[in-house]
Amino acid sequence: MTLDGTRILLVIGGGIAAYKALDLIRRLRERGARVRCVLTEGAQRFVTPLAAAALSGERAFTDLFDREDEAAIGHIRLAREADAVVVAPATANLMARMASGQADDLATTVLLATTAPILIAPAMNPTMWRHPATRRNLETLRADGVAVVGPNAGPMAEPESGPGRLAEPLEIADALEALLGARIPATAGPLAGRHVLVTSGPTHEPIDPVRYIANRSSGKQGHAIAAAAAAAGARVTLVSGPVTVPDPPGVAVVRVETAREMEAAVEAALPADVGIFAAAVADWRAAEEAPSKRKKDGGAPAPLALALNPDILAGVAQRTDGRPALVVGFAAETDDVIANARAKLARKGCDLVVANDVSAAGGGVMGGDHNTVHLVDAAGVESWARAGKDEVARRLVDRIAALLAARQEGTP
Repeated sequence: MTLDGTRILLVIGGGIAAYKALDLIRRLRERGARVRCVLTEGAQRFVTPLAAAALSGERAFTDLFDREDEAAIGHIRLAREADAVVVAPATANLMARMASGQADDLATTVLLATTAPILIAPAMNPTMWRHPATRRNLETLRADGVAVVGPNAGPMAEPESGPGRLAEPLEIADALEALLGARIPATAGPLAGRHVLVTSGPTHEPIDPVRYIANRSSGKQGHAIAAAAAAAGARVTLVSGPVTVPDPPGVAVVRVETAREMEAAVEAALPADVGIFAAAVADWRAAEEAPSKRKKDGGAPAPLALALNPDILAGVAQRTDGRPALVVGFAAETDDVIANARAKLARKGCDLVVANDVSAAGGGVMGGDHNTVHLVDAAGVESWARAGKDEVARRLVDRIAALLAARQEGTP
């Protein structure tokens, strides 16, 4: 009962993902929370106040000017009696109204009147999510102290795919727990007040509905780095390819499948103070994804045309505006580890490369629990002894915090 006794106000926005809010009510109550719901006018086109009330065991509220509702509890009491407010789904329209401080219905009035922590779970079409206006509204909300979970990448209700899917109810519940129970005070931790963006895991590049191009990355190192950055006080966005390792606590996770989805999710997560690109992004994808399973055709191998995937690390490191203060790349090599890492540092334009030997002789790094890394920057190379990936992550985060502090002080 990790949310036992907490009073959660759930604001349900008007999008097709509103149906997931009903499951979220159940997940929050399973953890001991008391849930009240406010439904926008748009939300009521997808789910009913009766359904929300039945699942929450509480009256659902809809109208700012409802005489009975105001007499019974009032919007100010709704705002002030909550330990936290969750907005799911947070549509593009609702985010825009929140960012501009509107109070023209019950939902926005409550959000403006509350002093409780607010967690939003955005959900919208990928193009709307990437639009500059949405990006500005998101940054305004974050600057106002609003926490964000998701969105995830994947197929949408319409025949499109990309970042914009509502985070799953369990993810939202986990993020709420982190917000209420694992928040680090703003004065604590060497990365307090910083936004750290981490990529992790492999990407899967579809060949046809059955097969895909991938690699052996488990995501263990990237996820450990995200956890260490959160423990150091940072606000962390983790963009993760398909992995089986659990989400780190207190971290906003965006799930993707392909390199192009990861690139879009990274762009959506910027600006950031630090970018750590630990994901093993597939270099190539099928030039054309076959709509049906490719057949052997009598045993002769069918030619597979490949296209180059976007270079996410270089794209961020070489930005002329909005570049993170520190960009860290990873180099998984099987030969000439140090030389290849130095070449990558120069070619990509990043500040630091974490290199490791992923050959069989390197000790089974990919998928394993230990790592032997070499930190390569313009000043030289520092080699670390073999250690667990959690320890490597802690040491790397400590080094990053020290580099940021030195740059802030103007020291080399």
